[in-house]
Amino acid sequence: MNIHLTKSQIGLDGVPAAETVLSHVDGERGELIIAGEHVGRLAAESSFEGVTARLWNGASGTSRSEANVRASLGAARERAFARLDELLQATRGMGIIDGFRAAVAGLRAEHGLEHEATIVGAFPVIAGALVRRAKGLEPVAPNSDASHAADTLRMLHGRTPAAREVTALDAYLVTASDHGMNASTFTARVVASTQADLFAAVTAGYCALTGPLHGGAPEPVLEMLDAIGSRERIQPWVDAALARGERMMGFGHRVYRVRDPRADVLKAAVEALASNGTDLPFAGEVEAYIRQALRKKNPDRPLETNVEFFTAILLDALAIPRQAFTPIFAVARSAGWTAHAREQQRTGRLIRPSSSYVGAMPEA
Repeated sequence: MNIHLTKSQIGLDGVPAAETVLSHVDGERGELIIAGEHVGRLAAESSFEGVTARLWNGASGTSRSEANVRASLGAARERAFARLDELLQATRGMGIIDGFRAAVAGLRAEHGLEHEATIVGAFPVIAGALVRRAKGLEPVAPNSDASHAADTLRMLHGRTPAAREVTALDAYLVTASDHGMNASTFTARVVASTQADLFAAVTAGYCALTGPLHGGAPEPVLEMLDAIGSRERIQPWVDAALARGERMMGFGHRVYRVRDPRADVLKAAVEALASNGTDLPFAGEVEAYIRQALRKKNPDRPLETNVEFFTAILLDALAIPRQAFTPIFAVARSAGWTAHAREQQRTGRLIRPSSSYVGAMPEA
């Protein structure tokens, strides 16, 4: 007997796949809690190292401090740079996104370092080297005494970043560090549930992240803003695009039925960078008109701003090339991937869902 599932059931919407202490998403209330705290407060009061410590401690039942994680990540960045030539060998002829995947797949255990630190520390080293290679520049060696956000910007741009730039990127890294059972995190947990190591689990998680339906909209947001071009064109451009049935990039979310709480966190971070040449008033006017137009089109369930709208503006303001948006997302989300993989190994079981067969049956 065939059992026909609804579209929601097939997509596993609302189906718990694990118990976790790491993060909670409430789409109806527009709420994101990471390791016991609201994302807005974490972004205002904690660093990426602090959030990473909370995630790793929750996953493993340990008591790492923020200072301990900062030191571990600094050492891991140095170890990754020492192996950089080897890691980049497999990336020849590849762009930044594909090259990042190939280099990440080459990571391995480092003596005296936890796997979690080895992975999270290596990510900005690889991203920075690939971005600079694309510009014909040599990679920049890390500074183990710097914060993860500061060193990420330094390795990307070859200069000491301004304090406001570090604050902005740190807010992004915190905000994007974890987000419930999203596609890439679920992928990492599935791999970890087989008792594969963290390196395999995180590589798989990154592969899922490269898909355009998961974390793939920041670049199209900038393309949309480029296409609109000026304040005078906002209304006619948006109205025409909606009349053609086109999607507004940076609006709507698979889980959130109200405004994505991460959007306001990153909007505040962008406002702090406005003196950096960021045209926030223009972007703000685009956001406001699109929200108005979407409410008019679908008053019962309008699409609200999601995290990708202000992610695009923030990363662009930090002079991060659009082709590097996905790897920089991974720099942040690696904290969550490693924590989820470790939690799955420690407390979970093999993830082995069933399927509903709808094909032909053999004759009796």
